[in-house]
Amino acid sequence: MRINMNFRFQFVLLFASTLFLSKIYSQSYKGVTGVKDTSYSTKAAYRYDVKKHPNIKIVPEFRFNSVKEKRNVSYCEIEKRKLNLDVFYNAEKSNSKRTAVIIIHGGGWRTGSREQHYPMAQKLASIGYVCFTPEYRLSTEALFPAAVFDIKSAIRWVRKNAAVYNLDANKIAVLGFSAGGEMAAFMGTTANMPLFEGTSCNLGTESKINAVVDIDGTLSFVHPDGREGDDSKSTSAGTYWFGYSKAENPKLWEAASPLSYVSAQTPPTLFINSAVPWMHAGREDYIQVLDKNGIYSEVKEFEGAPHSFCLYEPWFSPTIQYIDNFLIKVFNK
Repeated sequence: MRINMNFRFQFVLLFASTLFLSKIYSQSYKGVTGVKDTSYSTKAAYRYDVKKHPNIKIVPEFRFNSVKEKRNVSYCEIEKRKLNLDVFYNAEKSNSKRTAVIIIHGGGWRTGSREQHYPMAQKLASIGYVCFTPEYRLSTEALFPAAVFDIKSAIRWVRKNAAVYNLDANKIAVLGFSAGGEMAAFMGTTANMPLFEGTSCNLGTESKINAVVDIDGTLSFVHPDGREGDDSKSTSAGTYWFGYSKAENPKLWEAASPLSYVSAQTPPTLFINSAVPWMHAGREDYIQVLDKNGIYSEVKEFEGAPHSFCLYEPWFSPTIQYIDNFLIKVFNK
């Protein structure tokens, strides 16, 4: 992918600023504990949300006769650390190549797990998609941009294995929830940028994707509508991930924001949002750039829904329908 010169210049300036500030403040590794953080799980989210939404129900895993699964498939190995993903696909014969959906879990770049989205992967696979749920290094293990490198490697792995799973290499979507939604948008805006590709796995293949589904993921860490970075009561998820507070290195926080890179090369994007406004900070600014460049986007909001809405009914089923409708529209024009 070519990046226009003005955009490339802005990109270089942005990162030059982060390097300058990095010399003033030392990066903190206190959050890199090596101990798994299990604080965000579907059950924990439910216990919190059911107090205000007593009728919600956790969506359990499905058992579809047509859906086959391959779990714990290694897509990358970094210094003996294996990174795994799971594959969910429809075993029924198809005369056409299928669309891939890579699902990135949330949890503040620090907690959460890919297993939380097995029901979504199974449901999408039942209607014909091939879904992949990769793990990635969280901030208890490595700081930004390690997680970005991992997901880029997963995208490249999917591209390399397109023939194995009968995939159309021009129909690869990345979907993410919360922190995963932010990363999905980041994948869409930074495809093939050398600084964000990493050097470990599946090199020589493009990290380009063809559609983004952002479920309640911020578009900017520095937007005035956002709340990420408040360390007044406890260390924020962003501060743990970057190793700098927003005050110490605001340019790094800006450089990690999808809004900093949205351009004419960004793929069509679907935003599915809760009633929590700061979870989609920067969305309108992002859409303005898409509109200016004639790139299709949609916004779907659930009035009154909590942040973790996609894990529960009554929001899970319409979320699946929104995703399916969007992907059909952008891939089958």
